[in-house]
Amino acid sequence: MNRIVGLETEYGCLSDDPAGPPAAVGRIRNWVFDRGKFGLADLHQRDWDEPAGNGGFLFNGGRCYVDMGHLEYCTPECLDLRDLIRYDRAGDRMLATALKSDGLDPQVTFVRNNIDYHSGATFGCHENYLVRRSAPLTEENVQSLLTFLTLRMVYCGAGRVRASNTAEARMESVAGWNDADFQISQRADYINNDLFEWVQFNRAIINTRDEPLADPRKYRRLHLLHGDTSVLPATLALKIGTTALVLDLLEIDRLPKRALADAVLSFRTLSRAIDPPWMTPLADGSCVSVLEVLNEYLEAAEAEFRGRDEETNEVLDLWRGTMTNLDGSPDSLIGVVDWVTKRWLFGQFVESTGIAWEDPWLQAQDLEFHSVTPERNTSLSLAKTPKLFDPTVQGIDEALTKPPANTRAAARSRVMRSLIDQRARYFVDWEVIDAEGVNSLNLLDPFDPDPAGIDTWLRRARAADNF
Repeated sequence: MNRIVGLETEYGCLSDDPAGPPAAVGRIRNWVFDRGKFGLADLHQRDWDEPAGNGGFLFNGGRCYVDMGHLEYCTPECLDLRDLIRYDRAGDRMLATALKSDGLDPQVTFVRNNIDYHSGATFGCHENYLVRRSAPLTEENVQSLLTFLTLRMVYCGAGRVRASNTAEARMESVAGWNDADFQISQRADYINNDLFEWVQFNRAIINTRDEPLADPRKYRRLHLLHGDTSVLPATLALKIGTTALVLDLLEIDRLPKRALADAVLSFRTLSRAIDPPWMTPLADGSCVSVLEVLNEYLEAAEAEFRGRDEETNEVLDLWRGTMTNLDGSPDSLIGVVDWVTKRWLFGQFVESTGIAWEDPWLQAQDLEFHSVTPERNTSLSLAKTPKLFDPTVQGIDEALTKPPANTRAAARSRVMRSLIDQRARYFVDWEVIDAEGVNSLNLLDPFDPDPAGIDTWLRRARAADNF
């Protein structure tokens, strides 16, 4: 990739323990940071809902904490798509290991999905893309980016059973919406706006908050919360890889000139259209094929970036193959695209058991599709992943404790390990680290794994601690 990318995954928790999910979430959070096992717990309150000990940074460069009752795992800053996939998978591995080690398995499990079928609540997978401050964010380009982010659902949706009444929040009354047996996207019913700053209660396709967590003169951060949590590695590679390429097109001002009539309405309508041809209205009054529009972004990326490196070529190949199969034979994408795989699997289940799509048993099966516990997960055995993006067991194990070598996560991890045995209080954040007795260590360049002055800072921190 040509940019830093990170993921934030909020995990659902299933528990048979009378104490309920909150107790299990707290126990697993504490297990992660007990005696510096995987990271350093926060010593200071970070926000009104993040008291000291609520979470902390991990030695792999990422972060783990409790967010509104959900255990959230953030990957470190990744510059390679292969790294992002294995660090994302490391979050699952860490939780599955914690459940067994703490004696909570099988009474408790975590799921990387986006819906609580019991309460109707949603929880997300937030994508973070570093974007150069020089990117031409004209109205035309923003509408084009919005178009892509809306329509990419056809190959990166996770799939879900039935519908949510949350769709009524925009006062839309489309016949048959709540009668859908299956949807492409888990998040579609919960997205209410195209562009908005906040992340709760008025969720948008593009979050406009300008919080770069890096040098603000050079970078901004595109924070996306409308996407589903990906289970299959190929789906994650498609979601992140194609979005990174489209942002590359944005930065050189080569985006296709497309704008939707109503991005949110298209998002929700498309989620319920589980068979091609997929059509969507544009701002110019025409109605066009979703695959035709997405192919324009693919063709533009091919023209500009084919041959740049092996990873780019693999993403382009996967993108083109997926687009071709979506148009002609979607079932050939079983094991590649989450929602296609889930629909096929559940169709087999419905046929063999004779149950209806609204049966709670099927909702329970939906959750098992997303389980972090290998013995319970019903999806990964079907995975068909390009070799380049298929994380190895060794690679995932290393990602539990070692940071990426080519981003500032390496610097953060190095400093954190030096703080383990020090008496001084510390504060760790994405772009700055503080310790008592020394000036702040700024990590404003997310591409720099070895910033100037880090050795001097470490010496001063040790000297201050021994004073």
